[in-house]
Amino acid sequence: MTFRPALSILCLALWCFESPAQTAKQFLINPESTKIAAPISASPRTDSSSTDSKSATTGMTTPKDDAENLDSSKPNETQFRVERMPLVGGAELLTIFGRLDGLRSSNSSASPEVPLISVIRDTLSDADPDNDRLRYVWMLTCAQPNLMKRIASAIPFLYQHVGNQSHASNDPPKPILDLANTSRQTWNRFFWAGMQSVFLDSYGIPIKASTRTYRRNASDYRSGHVMQALSILDTYEKLRQQARDENELLALNSRTAIENSGTNTVVADTSTPMFYELTSAFTPGEMLELRARLILSNNTLGGLLGPNKFAETVIKHTMTSVDKAGHNWELLRQRAEAEGLYFEPLTMPDGRATHATLWIAKPDLQAQPNRDFHDRFLNISSPWKDNRLRNWTGYSRTWYLDGDSRPTTGNDPNARPIEMIPLAIYGLDHPKIPALLVDFRDSLNPKKREMSRRIVSDLTKNIFSLSNFGNLPYFAGKSLFDFLSGRRGMDVNQPTRLRGYSQLKLLLSFNSTLDAKLRDEIERRIQNVSLNPLNNNNEQEVQLARQQYDALIDFARRPDGLSAKIERDRRAEMVPLAHGRAARIFLDLGNVLTFGRYVHREKATPELYVRLENARRVERHTRFLAEVAKSSPQTEVAWDIEMVKRSLQFLAEQGSAANSSAAKATAAIFRKTNDADARRLCLDALSKINNQTARAELLRAYQQEAAESELRKDIADRLRKAVAADSRIKPKEASAVLSQVGSP
Repeated sequence: MTFRPALSILCLALWCFESPAQTAKQFLINPESTKIAAPISASPRTDSSSTDSKSATTGMTTPKDDAENLDSSKPNETQFRVERMPLVGGAELLTIFGRLDGLRSSNSSASPEVPLISVIRDTLSDADPDNDRLRYVWMLTCAQPNLMKRIASAIPFLYQHVGNQSHASNDPPKPILDLANTSRQTWNRFFWAGMQSVFLDSYGIPIKASTRTYRRNASDYRSGHVMQALSILDTYEKLRQQARDENELLALNSRTAIENSGTNTVVADTSTPMFYELTSAFTPGEMLELRARLILSNNTLGGLLGPNKFAETVIKHTMTSVDKAGHNWELLRQRAEAEGLYFEPLTMPDGRATHATLWIAKPDLQAQPNRDFHDRFLNISSPWKDNRLRNWTGYSRTWYLDGDSRPTTGNDPNARPIEMIPLAIYGLDHPKIPALLVDFRDSLNPKKREMSRRIVSDLTKNIFSLSNFGNLPYFAGKSLFDFLSGRRGMDVNQPTRLRGYSQLKLLLSFNSTLDAKLRDEIERRIQNVSLNPLNNNNEQEVQLARQQYDALIDFARRPDGLSAKIERDRRAEMVPLAHGRAARIFLDLGNVLTFGRYVHREKATPELYVRLENARRVERHTRFLAEVAKSSPQTEVAWDIEMVKRSLQFLAEQGSAANSSAAKATAAIFRKTNDADARRLCLDALSKINNQTARAELLRAYQQEAAESELRKDIADRLRKAVAADSRIKPKEASAVLSQVGSP
């Protein structure tokens, strides 16, 4: 009996850890309130609440052959840069490097530049972006845990950080997401949930609790890095947009000044950007796909959703984040003002406030020793009656206020210095209430609040086997408690702070305005609050990112490495081109029965490569037309009609393999445009697609046209030809069409 549990744990350690792709905010706009200073009594602004707009830019560089040059420690003017490395076989490895100003050494003026995210773009060996496809995404700070961390993460009720991992695995890093096979992660999640319930839980509480704890920690570890990757992409794209807008504004002002001067000024016709030539490494569609897939990867069924949900997903995520941040900003600011505290926002490089610090003035402690304190939404003990603050030996900072208690500099003759003591740090992007992340007087305070939900979950599921659906009294009691605690602002048994901690670690790395001592203090307290043994601190994650990037570059340069892996993926992508739906069902069944080890791949031939290239182009144009069809009631008003006609022209020429989505999008554009050429191309495309949906849309257009119109006659001719050309059409459908348009 001892062998079977041991074997189960060994199998779980080998199989269960979710390395994202293998096992398995449009921008986050800052609320308007976060762009202006709060009332002085609540938030005296200091230097840490502003960012340098010139450093808030992005750039792109060309990769160098020398691997040492890829990991540059030289000072870089841009916050982010993208490095492009071509691969043998027709692919590119794109890596986003970030300048971590917060980790700048005291004896160095240069900020460390660290590889953060790598993405594979499969180009099929040509320069046409229409047939490109993103495949793998690596979050380079997310390393496979070593054996010690895996064992610790399987110990039930061990809610503690257990040290840092100094070395990454010798194997190539595993991607956090496989964009070409997103459904695999979803099915793997269902598979392991079934294995857990049917097989592992049957061995008793010790095995059940340890395996469930391990899977929970592994999932949280991955989710934290997914949130960091999403935040990095949001910041990268926001900075690029800001720099582009600044360039356009300066160019406009310069041109206006020349026109108003009245002088004959010689202007060169060459492009001279004011800041940087900001050609994005990613197309808008690629960036949308990256962000949407990262968001959906944390949803149970997210991997099964298609490209038609990308825009909706990103917009919803952005709006939700903006609403939560704005709500918590105002809630925390008002509470700080009411309690005599000082509110200071903490910002990312793009100016987005994700966290806030509450301070107290030391002179106020002496002046108001018996002041009442209400901790609602603040969730900290009263600072007014805390003798430790009157004899504070921890970190403090001197602020300068003028006669009206407004922040100023030390050079102001009316400035008066005030010693400020930090009380707490809160995450603003959190449901319902600001999330207490750091309490400078009580390290266990935020940890106890984070543990409350985890302990309840582990006890009910792992020990007592209770669930919301299987135990009605438990479900009713839990729902009532959650409602009351949420209404009262009680930070007990609330949603996890995982997002807040992940974003705070990024903020500490990027924000150069934080004092080094305060940053070190926050970092130390974050590790003490961490419940996950798999986590590492910022410095170790930087080291792991560099190690994993070097390993990824080595893997990319091997003949049997990344290029060979991409080639195998292409052969698997060819399966739908060579087999029908019924055959693919049996092939997928073989993949499931072999636990994902068997993957059917076609033998690559020139013909299949041509069909693969065309299938990708059809998919790209279909996705674009679907977006056009959904976005506006008048196509030529909201879109460049020439771009729309270009996609329609492609479907009219090469769209025989297009699906029903392409037919529906084309028909919708036909109804929403008055451009004669575009309408003709829509009919040409529907005739070329010629599936059941396309014929139904042609018949619908025929019925909506006037009886004597030339267009109605043209559509009737197209329908007759479509029925005659498709030998697979059912007689019933053919009769229904011909009964309305007449026989040829």
